[in-house]
Amino acid sequence: MKNEIRKKIVIAGGGSAGWMAGAALAKTFGQVFDIVLIESEAIGTVGVGEATIPPLKKFNNIVGVTESEFMKKTKGTFKLGIKFEGWKNKDHAYFHSFGVTGVDHWSCTFNHFWKNGIGRGHNQPYDDYCLENVAARQEKFSHLPDEKMHYAFHFDSAQYASFLRSVAEKHGAERIEGKIEQVNLDEKKERILSLSLADGSTIKGDFFIDCTGFRALLIGDALGSEFEDWSHYLPCDSAIAIQTKSVREPLPFTRSVAHEAGWQWRIPLQHRTGNGIVYCSKFMSQDEALNKIKSTVDGEIITEPNFIKFKTGIRKRQWVGNCVAVGLSSGFMEPLESTSIHLIQKNILRLIQLMPKADINQQEIDFFNKQATDDWLSIRDFLILHYVANERDEPFWKSCASMNIPDTLERKIGLFRETGTVFRENEELFAENSWIQVMMGQGIEPDDSHPLADKMSDEELDKFLSSIRTNINKTVETLPSHEKYISNYCAAGEN
Repeated sequence: MKNEIRKKIVIAGGGSAGWMAGAALAKTFGQVFDIVLIESEAIGTVGVGEATIPPLKKFNNIVGVTESEFMKKTKGTFKLGIKFEGWKNKDHAYFHSFGVTGVDHWSCTFNHFWKNGIGRGHNQPYDDYCLENVAARQEKFSHLPDEKMHYAFHFDSAQYASFLRSVAEKHGAERIEGKIEQVNLDEKKERILSLSLADGSTIKGDFFIDCTGFRALLIGDALGSEFEDWSHYLPCDSAIAIQTKSVREPLPFTRSVAHEAGWQWRIPLQHRTGNGIVYCSKFMSQDEALNKIKSTVDGEIITEPNFIKFKTGIRKRQWVGNCVAVGLSSGFMEPLESTSIHLIQKNILRLIQLMPKADINQQEIDFFNKQATDDWLSIRDFLILHYVANERDEPFWKSCASMNIPDTLERKIGLFRETGTVFRENEELFAENSWIQVMMGQGIEPDDSHPLADKMSDEELDKFLSSIRTNINKTVETLPSHEKYISNYCAAGEN
């Protein structure tokens, strides 16, 4: 590698991870590097990542995707957040919305003013001060000026991979059909030289991206990056995914419904609903989980069950030598907050930003790995929050409520409980409002508020709070239904 320009980037594996990497790298470096992707039609993909978060819009813009066309091709719908049902207790529900709630002051977030207002007799729910939340409850959606409406997407992940393949190939990426049999290393076993395929061919490369899923053939098996197990924090280890025919207009949000040993997802697309059950095998058998999901879905089941075993955790090094892990090869985080595709996106964009022209610099590798680990740790803590703060009485949930949690999360919960304050650290994915919504949704209420809120008179506070609600309600009144907006903007048609 020394003093040579890298000429070929080899992506091992397809699916969403592989073709997201292929599209972004080909669009960015198509005139500089040869981009080759190896995938085998004989190897399936997990293919359940159908719900996303708002940063995907940035990725689609980078690869030159037109939103309406992308949604038509993937039969997509809009997502304003996630409705959590039964997480605090069996009869409770709350909404984690995108965007902001209320109006923040530079010195403190809106929840301090809302909390202060509760003490003065205001009884409107915190949810009523969020545009996305109110719109979601009324099943409405529209793009608004100045990107006032914050949203993400639900889509068919297989169709998304196919769509991005066309983007990647348009910009010069080459697809090779083949099953990887062997990863060939240099003498020091620090770098990958080539990949040997089942048909006897050998694909040489200068840089490799591991998109081989849970198998992690390159980053794990060949280069020895250790896997750090987080199942003591996030004990669910199994999932079953099925698809059903739609029985109603698609909701503009994901549903996450807790059950006695985990939770279920429902993701509405234009043509069907994606369903899944996530559970801990120590508390629920596969047969019990299958019976539960079959008995609780709406609509006719149209696919065979997809059984998935997993272990939550992370590769301690996601960049080793001349190889970067992208997707499930880099680790697994259950899809509770729809972060899987986002973590794919982050590693791809981070690699593009750090892509060296000649020598691979160890400082770049170290920086990449630290940033990736920080991303995963902050998301891990956010997911743990959903489990540890619960009031359910089943054995699984009791074990979650009594678990030892990371110091970073314990400090965050403690600070919020005492003061109502949340600090966003290291540009972490979830902003203050996300933490506030989930903490209060899970039953963690602040004991106090910021002193600035005391400065407002009763009249001023009443006017401030009521004006926010009035503006939101007026805006939502003008919005079309989610179904109508999709029909006019990105209807996929029959097929």
